Amino acid sequence: MERKVGTISRGVRCPIIRQGDNLADIVVNSVLDAKISEGFELRNRDVVAVTESIVARSQGNYATVEAIAKDIKNKLGGETIGVIFPILSRNRFAICLKGIAMGAKKVVLMLSYPSDEVGNELVTLDNLDKAGINPYSDVLTLERYRELFGENKHQFTGVDYVQYYGDIIRDAGADVEIIFANQAKTIVNYADKIVTCDIHTRARTKRILKANGAKIVLGLDDILNESVDGSGFNKAYGLLGSNKSTENTIKLFPRECQDFVEDIQRQILNKTDKHIEVMVYGDGAFKDPQGKIWELADPCVSPAYTEGLEGTPNELKLKYLADNDFKDLKGEELKQAISNSIKAKKENLVGNMASQGTTPRRLTDLIGSLCDLTSGSGDKGTPVVLVQGYFDNFTN
Repeated sequence: MERKVGTISRGVRCPIIRQGDNLADIVVNSVLDAKISEGFELRNRDVVAVTESIVARSQGNYATVEAIAKDIKNKLGGETIGVIFPILSRNRFAICLKGIAMGAKKVVLMLSYPSDEVGNELVTLDNLDKAGINPYSDVLTLERYRELFGENKHQFTGVDYVQYYGDIIRDAGADVEIIFANQAKTIVNYADKIVTCDIHTRARTKRILKANGAKIVLGLDDILNESVDGSGFNKAYGLLGSNKSTENTIKLFPRECQDFVEDIQRQILNKTDKHIEVMVYGDGAFKDPQGKIWELADPCVSPAYTEGLEGTPNELKLKYLADNDFKDLKGEELKQAISNSIKAKKENLVGNMASQGTTPRRLTDLIGSLCDLTSGSGDKGTPVVLVQGYFDNFTN
């Protein structure tokens, strides 16, 4: 019988992962147990995706605020530092800010507005318009911000991040000055040793700061990019992608994952004779239409994946073919004509009108987003996701 189901995404339950666990074995066994429990079969080109959180946990990739503070002090001198463009997050940045402040005597905190890089709002665009403020050029002091906009609590968390971040810095023993600006070079008027905390725009920000007289410029990727007194670290991303673990520790983004994904692929092949793909995934790359928050606070969706997940989709738009090329056909004749077009499609459809409207994103970003939505970030207990049929099309 013809298959009637396309892509399926299954959350797979696993034991609670601890440091030192053989995660590859656990993932393989969990997938195979789920196969028996749910009565499905693995197929070639299925995808097993593992959340970055349990990879880092198994690696023991943790660090304390003291390690962050020591690295900051060693690299920036421990006096006045500028901290610019952080995201507004208790989970993602607050604990990092605590460590940064512990390594300085004074922090000049420069917040972007009306929102941070991933869409967390400090003030609405409508209120900016009413106040006659131009966010592209105007620099606001804390006093001016409060005078114009008062207290602004995050719509989901109920936190006034301006107050919250100021309190974190003061509680860490540093003086604090808060300003609001969107041009990176503004901070050079306040400090010449700077930590830029943006994620996806960090390379440009570093270039601008260096070109405008900053003496030392670090990104979050330059902090804990090496171990400090035996701490965890990430050579490529430093503090980027880290999460709060306890009030004084963070879990860093996982490191050295390539051998891990290839081990899982090899084990599944040996045990089932199926060649699957494997990836580690973090935040999905999507934007919430209600809160306007861009989910991707990790430096990338997938830090490691097997070779078959390289590239982008190469798909034809079925509705375009039905409405244009084969508008006079219907029923089995239409189905056969579309099937033949899919079978005959070229490997590169760039410029082909029949591919317009298909998603021009990397496979790992698309599949990682699907997995992030499937596993969630709370208590589902499914840190492994099995995706089946993703590479199918209308002809399969």
